[in-house]
Amino acid sequence: MGRIIGITNQKGGVGKTTTAINLAGALASKGKKVLAIDMDPQGNMTSGLGVDKNREQNSIYETLMGDCNIGESMIVDLFPNINLIPSSRNLAGIEVDLLDVDKPQMTLKNILRPLRKKFDFIIIDCPPALGMLTVNALTAADTVIVPIQCEFFALDGLTQLIYTINLIRKKLNHNLEIEGVVFTMYDSRTNLSAEVVENVRENLDEIIYDTVVPRNVRLAEAPSFGIPINLYDPRSAGAIAYDHLADEVIANKLFQ
Repeated sequence: MGRIIGITNQKGGVGKTTTAINLAGALASKGKKVLAIDMDPQGNMTSGLGVDKNREQNSIYETLMGDCNIGESMIVDLFPNINLIPSSRNLAGIEVDLLDVDKPQMTLKNILRPLRKKFDFIIIDCPPALGMLTVNALTAADTVIVPIQCEFFALDGLTQLIYTINLIRKKLNHNLEIEGVVFTMYDSRTNLSAEVVENVRENLDEIIYDTVVPRNVRLAEAPSFGIPINLYDPRSAGAIAYDHLADEVIANKLFQ
């Protein structure tokens, strides 16, 4: 049965979408069948995978609202082993749109239930906010990966995020686990990045992946070409890092 992973951090600019796109790409390159779901109204995962987020199309919004089934919103074989359910700017109003829906926080979980046997991994890119979209994603997910940028305020907001995860575990999804924390935007030229990693490892009582994703020009360029880094430049430091992260995710002891 496939694993559903939410990629989330309420702090923006931490490499959340970069991690969602490139973890999906790395898993797919290892022969895993992956479904990527863009739950962020900004649609950066959608455009980062080469799909025009402004074109008229069925999206996760129409699926959540019951206007189409998930097969009608899914872009099949976007890349080898990768299917995508794109975002829509209409997601920005989902809080109001779901007011009349029974148990709205369970909507995505109910939609994804029949897909678990069809994919090895379902990767959900969550918005950088703790609203209804993120609650839906975490209620549907088995685990959460939290990207943390190697900067001075790395732990800002993480306490609130962990509190929210624990609350969802208690109220909505008893099996939800924090799969791990991954450091992003690591700059080996500065002492700060190393100090941040050391500080977080000492103070955060969660699983922290060995993989550290470096600042990398090729990694920053890849979304503008609409392809994951492993297809854009498989020899780059960014591609190698996400390849290692995929290995760690596959080997996670929670699922052995």
